[in-house]
Amino acid sequence: MVDTALLLPRHLQEAERQLRRLQQACDWDGDLPVLLLDRCWLRLEVLPIAGLCHRLPPDASREAPELVRYRELLDRGMAALDAQQLCWSEFGPQACHQAQRRFWQASEQGRRVWTLEDFLNLLEGYRQSFSHCRPRRLPLLVLAREGEDLQGGRHQLHWLEAADFGEDRPMRHTCP
Repeated sequence: MVDTALLLPRHLQEAERQLRRLQQACDWDGDLPVLLLDRCWLRLEVLPIAGLCHRLPPDASREAPELVRYRELLDRGMAALDAQQLCWSEFGPQACHQAQRRFWQASEQGRRVWTLEDFLNLLEGYRQSFSHCRPRRLPLLVLAREGEDLQGGRHQLHWLEAADFGEDRPMRHTCP
């Protein structure tokens, strides 16, 4: 069960409404809901799964072919300098430098809070939940606060289910 103390009563009502909508869906499609909780503004946003990558573009800088190839060579036991030179010969020095620069810029700007891997894991978990679980589970993405060290500055993914809305759910704490 998810700690629903994160959600205000109006958020709980919306989440329950979206969960009912999800239970009634016949097939997987891009209109299935994802909940985004912005705790700074106490705002709960409902997005279609197809719109999530537009609202929260995943950082794919780590997935640049030059960097993926470099990591593969290191994993095979190649020395770092040899791996770098091989990548330079395959992709060109400029492309390798540019991929590294994008990766470090993304890391420094805090865009690592939502990676391509995170996005794909959410999609996979949602599809599995949709096809294998009854009742279905609804994804709730709790956005990391600016400057907060939440799981290393990352967004938190929770899965809501009907049991999270029972009468025995904990009271929401309002004190700091």
